[in-house]
Formats: sequence, C-alpha cells, structure tokens
Amino acid sequence: MASTVTVDPSDGRPTKRPGYGQLLRTPRAWTFLLPGFAARLPFAMLTISLVLLVQHTTGSYGVAGAVAAVAGVSMALLAPQAGKLADRFGQRAVLVPGVLLHSAAVALLTVLALTGAPLWTLFAAAVPTGASVPQIGPMVRSRWAARLGDTPLAGTAAAFESVTDELTFVLGPVIATALCTGVHPAAGLAAEGALSLLGGLLFAAQRSTQPEVTPRPAAVRASGTSGSALSITGVRVLAVAFLGIGTVFGGLQVSLTAFAEEAGHPGMNGLLYGIFAAGNTLAGIVYGVVAWSVPPQRRLLVGYAALAVTASTLWAMPSLAPLAVAGLLTGLCVAPALITGYTLIDSLVPPGARTESFTWLTGAVALGQAGAVTASGTLADAFGARAGFAVPLGGTVLALVVLVALRSRLVPKSGGAGRGPVASGGTGRGIGHRTPAAVD
Repeated sequence: MASTVTVDPSDGRPTKRPGYGQLLRTPRAWTFLLPGFAARLPFAMLTISLVLLVQHTTGSYGVAGAVAAVAGVSMALLAPQAGKLADRFGQRAVLVPGVLLHSAAVALLTVLALTGAPLWTLFAAAVPTGASVPQIGPMVRSRWAARLGDTPLAGTAAAFESVTDELTFVLGPVIATALCTGVHPAAGLAAEGALSLLGGLLFAAQRSTQPEVTPRPAAVRASGTSGSALSITGVRVLAVAFLGIGTVFGGLQVSLTAFAEEAGHPGMNGLLYGIFAAGNTLAGIVYGVVAWSVPPQRRLLVGYAALAVTASTLWAMPSLAPLAVAGLLTGLCVAPALITGYTLIDSLVPPGARTESFTWLTGAVALGQAGAVTASGTLADAFGARAGFAVPLGGTVLALVVLVALRSRLVPKSGGAGRGPVASGGTGRGIGHRTPAAVD
C-alpha cells in the first residue's frame, strides 16, 4: 500500500506523522492564530450574554431565549454571505466593516434592553447583531487550507481548530457569566462587542497570511456549479451532517440541565456538560496526530454512525453517573465527525469558495443548536427531561441517513475541486507538501 511522508514546514526535514508541534511551526501561523483566538472567543459569549441581560431587564427567560434564538438564526442564515464576499474580495475587506457593524449593533441592543424599550425593538436589533457576527473560525480554516494545501498537516490543522473551537465554548460562557453576575448584567455583552472589534481588527491586519482572492466565476466554473458554494451537492450533504451535530450541542445543553434538576442535583448540569465537552476535546487532540490511511469519506461515515449510536443511548440512562458516561462517549464521537467534515471541504470546493463553505458548516451547527434548544426544552417541559434527548437522537439518525444515501457526492471529481496546480490549492503559497514514499 502506498503511504506518504510530510515535510516539516520549518526546515524541510521529512517526518512520518504530522503533529501539532509541526503544525505550529508553519511560518507566520502565530500571526493569525493569536488574534484569531481573541476574535473568535466573543462568538461563544454572545448567546449567554444576551440571555442574562434580557432576562435581567424583562424578567423572562422565555423572552431572553427568543431574542438569543433570533440572533442565532440570523447568524446561521446570513453570515455565509459574508463568507462568500470574503472569498471574492478578501477577508480584510469584509471583516473590517463587519466588526464595526457588529459592535454598533451590540451597543444598540444593550441600550435598548437597559432603557426598557419595546420588545419588538430587541428582536429587531438581534437580527443585525447575529448577522454581523465575525466569522473568524472559517477565516482561520481558510488560511490553513491556503498554506497547507492537500497534505496530512491539513487534517492536523482541522483537528487543532476543532480543539480551539471547543476551548472557546468552554471559556466564553464562563467569562460572560462572571461579568454579567459579578460586574453588571450588561458587562458580558459589552465585553463581547469590544473584544470582537479589537480582535477582529487585529486579525484583519494580518495581510500576509490572507488567502489570495480567486475570481468567483473561474472558481465556480471549475466546480461545474453556479452561485453559492451551497450549490455544490457535497457541501449540502456536509451541512446536513453538521446540522445534526448542532442538535447534539443544543439538545444536551437543555436536556442535561433538566435531567439534573429532576434528579435533585441542579448544580451537576455544568459538570455533565463539561464531561461531554472534555470527551470532544480529547478526541480532537488525538484525532489530529493520527496518520490516517482510511479515506476521509469513509471515516466520516463510520464516525457519524458511532455518534448516532451514542446519542441514541442518552434517553435510556437511569441516573446521573451512567448519563455522564454516555455523554462522554457522545463527546468522543463529535470531534472526529466535525474534523473530517471540515477536511473534506478542501477537496470538494474551489479555493475561491472555501471561506463561504466553512461558514455554511459553522452556520449549520448554530442553526441545529438553536432549533434543538427550543425543541428539547418543549419536550422536556411536556414529557420530562428524558424526552429532550430525543432531539439529538433524531437529528443524528436523520443526518446519518442522508450521509449514507449521498455518500458518493463526498468523493471529489477528477482529483477534487479544491486542488490547483500546486499543493496549496492553486494559490502558489503552499508551505507543507507531500512526497510519495513507496511502502509495501
């Protein structure tokens, strides 16, 4: 069987297994990683900051959740258009006005909430607040894709980004909650807006690592499609898969809380979700350092099947301890599915549509999460906490059916739409590259 070796981007020495150390030695990687982390942390602060502020000013968790849901749906539906513009005109051209708009929208929503404005104005302000959320994660992934191209390190980068996402979703809500409860109910949202502005501008200033702009018509002709990146069938299939993953995140957030309350230990809900998140993070770390010989399409099918199975067991857990174990196993299955899905984008999508494609996947997770929060909460209120776990069960099983039925659409045509004349996807700036090594 043929195998490959990677070339260390820092000194050109061959290595058999790509690792995080090797990835982080990629020239100029830190110039976009550090400001990128600062700019993507607010993404995880927004929902809880909105809920705590609006609940404080209206006295209703229902209203607060609805305002946050409007912001989430707005982001999921409209943010991909910002990704599309970033592919056409460059990340800086879109990010700078975007973070200015977002900080202004957050400030407006904060003022409206604190001054007791009519509820309809809060919902109206939530639309631009969500729609303008800086899509830093997809932009960072696009920078990795442009620099690493089709190399084993690309999979390591996808794993690294998954772990980074998980870290932000652990730290963000904790920071926002501490600010809202310890400083002022509006402090979390104020910090979110300020950090988005500062981090976004610093990230946008890193021009040397920004992917080169590929003319949209040429990129679209290369893929045989027209219009949005969502017109590529493989992207739609992956979006459905990520929608199912979103139901896991949203369903567990609500159902674990309800289950802990029913069990008489409401304070345990944070620990239960933390165990789930720890499994996700651990799986992402390990996944990124394994030299895979199995094609990514097959890895996605196997990994997603495992996710559907573990998510289907949650409703049957009789007490907190078994539920914690089931949550851990579910978390272990989430990261491989996410990482493989992001990795497949490079082979399915032309370079000129990558940021938009990554944004569609991120938006699909957010949309699935927003829908699952509402559905799980409704089921838990009507039928008990266990009923809420039916949402991640149904979401992952339905997505798996779509994946199996359309698995052939995840195989790139003619070697992959995302490949150009060089390993970096046609940009001419690939850093790592592969050298074939014949191995029996």
